[in-house]
Amino acid sequence: MPLTDFLSMPVPRGVPGRRPFIKMHGLRNYFVFIEQRYGNLSLPPAEIIRICDAHEGVGAEQVIAIEAPSAEGLRHGAYAFMRIHNIDGTEAEACGNATRCMAHLMFEESGRDTLLIETLGGLLQCAKGDRGQVSVTLGPIRTDWQSVPLAHDADTAHLPISCGPLKDGVALSLGNPHVVFFVPDFDAIDIPAVAPVIAADPLLTEGANVGVAQVIDGHTLRLQVWERPGILTEACGTGACAASFAARKRGYLTSDTVTVNLPGGTLRIDLLADGRAIKTGPVAFCCCGYV
Repeated sequence: MPLTDFLSMPVPRGVPGRRPFIKMHGLRNYFVFIEQRYGNLSLPPAEIIRICDAHEGVGAEQVIAIEAPSAEGLRHGAYAFMRIHNIDGTEAEACGNATRCMAHLMFEESGRDTLLIETLGGLLQCAKGDRGQVSVTLGPIRTDWQSVPLAHDADTAHLPISCGPLKDGVALSLGNPHVVFFVPDFDAIDIPAVAPVIAADPLLTEGANVGVAQVIDGHTLRLQVWERPGILTEACGTGACAASFAARKRGYLTSDTVTVNLPGGTLRIDLLADGRAIKTGPVAFCCCGYV
């Protein structure tokens, strides 16, 4: 049976926990999926925090609620709505790796090879690939200061925010805010020491995901991302797209197909002429149970 059938089953008597869950990861970026299409229990912030806590709950970087699409989403053919809850209970507009994991579940459930997933950041086209690979099209990537968003007009191509070795960043949005810094020696950067200062700068009115990237050659980057609300992740899909777009904007790349090496593994980013990006990589099932 599809894994999503497990999510809609009643919790057996005597089993601890109130709801079924599925845990998946994309390049060690971990997500807990909860079914919300059929009027299941609410997800208040305290519950999100508990589920994400590896000592009290399942352990995850985000909790993903699978919801029915909105009327507008249905009009455009969306299969489901993905609501993204951060580790502190706040909501995020987009997450590329979570989208790929959810798409895998929806492919299995529907028998489709392509479908649309609705998010707060918009509709995302997903496609099933070979050997467990899943692609999602993100964007359009925006660089105007209002979209990032910034507190006032500023040069997003050379953002006037710095901390230690992180200088001259590129600010952009994929439905969620990113600032990307290019450094000559990736391993010399203490990201947890400097990235939070960048993310908390008043110019970034909604904070930002802070990417630290090193250009290896004309089609390869190394990258790690300090994500809102304060996590150094193994992988960040929107961050990989943001870094690739920023590197092309700076003239560091000779190819529109980019290999992004993250601590959790490798993503392929295809930069499109219309400002969007296709992100492709593996997904994996971890476990299921009750929480």
